[in-house]
Amino acid sequence: MDELARLLSARHMVRRYTDEPVAEDLLQRLLDLARRAPSAGNTQPWSFLVLRDDDVDRYWATTMPAPEARSRFRWQGLLAAPVLVVPYVCPDAYADRYGEADKAGTGLGAGTDAWPVPYWWVDGGAVVQNLLLLATAAGLGACLFGQFDHEDAVRAAFGVPEDQRAVGTIALGWPAPDEPGRSAGRPRPALDDVLHHGSWAVSSSGDDAGSWQVWSRQT
Repeated sequence: MDELARLLSARHMVRRYTDEPVAEDLLQRLLDLARRAPSAGNTQPWSFLVLRDDDVDRYWATTMPAPEARSRFRWQGLLAAPVLVVPYVCPDAYADRYGEADKAGTGLGAGTDAWPVPYWWVDGGAVVQNLLLLATAAGLGACLFGQFDHEDAVRAAFGVPEDQRAVGTIALGWPAPDEPGRSAGRPRPALDDVLHHGSWAVSSSGDDAGSWQVWSRQT
């Protein structure tokens, strides 16, 4: 537990990398372990698009097609990451899995719209966290960032099937001296502020009169 606690505390987003390559066997090992994440119905809906060398350049040319956009990009060191990994999930795989005999009674096999919580994103997030922690354990730097309105362009550029959805993109490489992101200084809430034992109105200390008064007026 101490080692896991250390990794959780040490993990942070790295936006600048050296030019040292990431060994293929190390990358394969990280991805193999990262996919050992929980998924609803053990659906295991994930796939990885792994980009190196010219494919990395093509990714940035796809998401920032204007040369001036790349030159103005704040995180120039991020553009130098030797590896980009795009984790994908397949939402339809969940409807297919829950249409099978052992899950049919849930009604979730009717289609993705039947899911009140889209667990493909939840489970994809577990894979991402696994990969970020594994990178930290290996001494690598990693940075997760969103594709936002570039998802379709990336899909087209790399021949990704239409039924796949990108969880984001993860840059991987050996870390170079970096500066923290703008959000790094945001304070972490006190544990007592996020724990609610037995009722949302009761804090970790069991004494949250202000919240109790608000709760009691609402009930």
